[in-house]
Amino acid sequence: MNDRAPRRNFLKRSAVVGTLAGLGDFAFLPGLPHLAAADVQLAPGRVRLSADIEPLVRLLEDTERKQILETVAERMRRGATYQDLMTALMLAGVRGIQPRPVGFKFHAVLVVHSAHLASLAANDRDRWLPLFWAIDTFKASQERNRKEGDWSMRELPADRLPAAHLAGARFREAMAQWDADAADAGITAWSRNAGQSEIYEVFWRLGARDFRDIGHKAIYVANSYRTLQTIGWRHAEPILRSLAYALVAHEETNPAKRDDFRDRPGRDNLNNLLKVRRDWQQGKPSAAAAGELLQAMRTLDAAAASLRVIEMLNKEISPASIWDGLFLFAGELLMRQPGIVGLHCVTTINALYFGYQTSGDDVTRRYLLLQAAAFLSLFRQRMGKLPEDLRLDAIQPAELKAQGTTAIEEIFHDADKDRLLAARKALTLATREPDRIAELMAASRRLIFARGTDSHDYKFSSAVFEDFTHVTPDWRNRFLASSLFYLRSAGAETDLTRRIRAALGAK
Repeated sequence: MNDRAPRRNFLKRSAVVGTLAGLGDFAFLPGLPHLAAADVQLAPGRVRLSADIEPLVRLLEDTERKQILETVAERMRRGATYQDLMTALMLAGVRGIQPRPVGFKFHAVLVVHSAHLASLAANDRDRWLPLFWAIDTFKASQERNRKEGDWSMRELPADRLPAAHLAGARFREAMAQWDADAADAGITAWSRNAGQSEIYEVFWRLGARDFRDIGHKAIYVANSYRTLQTIGWRHAEPILRSLAYALVAHEETNPAKRDDFRDRPGRDNLNNLLKVRRDWQQGKPSAAAAGELLQAMRTLDAAAASLRVIEMLNKEISPASIWDGLFLFAGELLMRQPGIVGLHCVTTINALYFGYQTSGDDVTRRYLLLQAAAFLSLFRQRMGKLPEDLRLDAIQPAELKAQGTTAIEEIFHDADKDRLLAARKALTLATREPDRIAELMAASRRLIFARGTDSHDYKFSSAVFEDFTHVTPDWRNRFLASSLFYLRSAGAETDLTRRIRAALGAK
């Protein structure tokens, strides 16, 4: 996307058809006084950002929520690019929203990259809408953060930082001891002297080491990495400080000094790594093995689930088939309990798989695969009693009365009343008209743009549509079908959509 397109192209992109047909043209908005860098005054001790982005961050921070959409629209007219605004949004979030618990109000940060993925996949006319939505979400989270103590990230004095050549070691030691202050000093110094790949090799494991916050730690590691890939490593320091502070969150006493079920799989799997054959990445693809793992995961505890993955690897089953089984089980858990915990089965596996794909370290990749199996077992246990009759490998296609685009409308109409029927019809569509799958995804995104009410609408859809391509062809249509148990269906236009229209001067 050309972020510096002239105003006429922005107007064209903002004229949304279909679900958002009323968005209309961009109207002239009241001018705002120029906000120069010299005019921006930080509270004493508050962490400072790059001089070129600080004014835009302060604009997001200081503008009232009821005025933010109009203010951002005006700034876009004056030349602020999509990337400028995405960068400012991420930095405002990490500086001004406490990342504990890793969820709830902190979704304003967690959702930034998911909204970006939605923008990338949208047509040109819809592309700004997820960003507007994410900015409004930040303002809501900012209000909640103020009510809960008004946390903000503080600047660290230079005399508290370790020497550059010791920073990485000090950070790893502090994280092992769950020492938040030492970890903050370590990552601050390390981020100034190391690159993204080196630092994130540590973070991939840290995000997966404990099962707290229903997977949000792993999700934050993946989404922060991906956001930095987009906005640039020069903005890393405050993001990494926020991430480290989130990852040492825990309850009660220091986890390093006790045995807790949330930490046990991570510790056990560090030893289990040695049980995996050296050439584990070479194996035979097997759709049957993926199905067998899906069945086994319905009863295995966390320790047994990791050991089953090791057994499959040592029998020379392809890791891709093992991931198939895990993706499928995540989708099945969502089917059996379509809610907050169920959807995080899907988004957590998405994050762990992204780390698995991105890491260049063999040990880290093995660890993430074993932890993915353990986490899904812990998710299942947390969900309590589940219906036994909903099994992803057993659902049957259902007749579609319509074809083409009308069939997609039929699926989402059914999803409003009968999620299982919608899933069965989606399975039919994906099998009968595979070239319509992209159209179904696009229709789903447009429903989110117009009727989405929650960060999870963006997080879930971005994860499931991405992982559809990661699941092998033998199973991917069933995985997609499971998503109909949560994807946004029909419903009334949201107040936010109407506010966006008003901000853009639409009739």
